[in-house]
Amino acid sequence: MSSSTQGTTLSTNVVGLVDGSSASHREVSVFDGLPIYVKELIAGGAAGAFAKTAVAPLERVKILLQTRTEGYHSLGVHQSLKKLLKNEGVIGFYKGNGASVLRIVPYAALHYMTYERYRGWILENYSALGTGPVVDLLAGSASGGTAVLCTYPLDLARTKLAYQVKGTRGNGSRATHIGPQYSGTKNVLEAVYKEGGLRALYRGVGPTLIGILPYAGLKFYVYEELKRHVPEEHQSSIMMRLSCGAIAGLLGQTFTYPLDVVRRQMQVEHLRPSLQDRARYRSTFDGLSSIVRNQGWRQLFAGLSVNYMKIVPSVAIGFTAYDTMKAYLNVPPRQKLKSVSAA
Repeated sequence: MSSSTQGTTLSTNVVGLVDGSSASHREVSVFDGLPIYVKELIAGGAAGAFAKTAVAPLERVKILLQTRTEGYHSLGVHQSLKKLLKNEGVIGFYKGNGASVLRIVPYAALHYMTYERYRGWILENYSALGTGPVVDLLAGSASGGTAVLCTYPLDLARTKLAYQVKGTRGNGSRATHIGPQYSGTKNVLEAVYKEGGLRALYRGVGPTLIGILPYAGLKFYVYEELKRHVPEEHQSSIMMRLSCGAIAGLLGQTFTYPLDVVRRQMQVEHLRPSLQDRARYRSTFDGLSSIVRNQGWRQLFAGLSVNYMKIVPSVAIGFTAYDTMKAYLNVPPRQKLKSVSAA
């Protein structure tokens, strides 16, 4: 009974802070019986979907630049957006976004939830590490790897759909498709599995894991370390969280971006006529050295400016949506989780 009473009291307090209405409490009371980890899954998934859709046009351009797609590799961000709009319309900005959202919902949900679980497990079993950002580094890396392994085939499908473009021939009035055409996520997964089985669905997962482990770890490490230097009275500020998160995301992306380029090229290399007569990348290191040798070192950072442009709003929207969803679902702050669980 005391657990139920505390849960109801906490629920009332959180909702009261958001809008001060008892009616809102009645609306969300259906979630009060859910375990905290389920609420974290829901909040993380929703935040990921909102953030990914908001930056979908920039994500599409980034992939086209990374994979040196015909007609786009020599264009800048603005010109690429204009060309996409002219050839494919507004819907072209969101090609592959369905697969992206389908991937990001379970990815973000797992990433946030498993981060909390891994963090709690490390604190409980390895107290010698303390409670500082090193724990966040390890928990963030582990949660990032877990989320990637569970959702990688969907990321592969998203990349292949985004890689499809329309070109023009003759007088420029007739649109033609460049490369194989897929009708949707299911079609991509079926075609890839038929071509090479389960192994093909995870092509490029090596550089993805090598990239995500330090990126996810650094993101949480920098975020928590920055928060340690924020005065106590500003700890709950949304703007503070957005600023710290954006800086953490920018630093993490800069250090691991070349691995993302290798991953994208490995995912689509068999679709490019220019590579059909050349051996495919045998490993992540082979991919890095081959890109530097054949395309120049600058290619390792192709699309990075677009990534910078999208990561700030993406992190901002993601953090805001996550915090809003946690308040809506009555998820207590991390420092109160132990007392709530114990009760």
